[in-house]
Amino acid sequence: MRGALALCALAATLVPAGCSGVTAADLFVVSRSGATPGAKLMLLVNEEGGVSCNGRQARQKLEDAQIVKAREIQEELLKPSSAHLSLPAKAGSTLTYHVRDESGTVSFSDNSAEQPLVLHKLQLFVLQTAQQICHLSE
Repeated sequence: MRGALALCALAATLVPAGCSGVTAADLFVVSRSGATPGAKLMLLVNEEGGVSCNGRQARQKLEDAQIVKAREIQEELLKPSSAHLSLPAKAGSTLTYHVRDESGTVSFSDNSAEQPLVLHKLQLFVLQTAQQICHLSE
């Protein structure tokens, strides 16, 4: 009991809301923009599968397999984000992405040359999450 109280006291000093207000750490946040309808999206994913779509908490969380995929993407983003990778768009680009995680940032477009494989995985993850969890068309 004494250990639990000490842990709660420590958590209260780290999180202003106290023990009951502890939230999961964010894996990454993606800002997507573009000229097509529905392109604008701000997607925040936390390590417990919580999702925020355009500033609103989604009604449902990611399923276990989707959480695993999000964590894999976050791990694979480590090198490009810590290098603050920025890839220019080529002519005809439709969507632009800006990703932020604890290591740094990555900026790219859907048709940027020399994208690491993780950026293709991220684009698919964002599309599927936008449709399945956020209930957006894109």
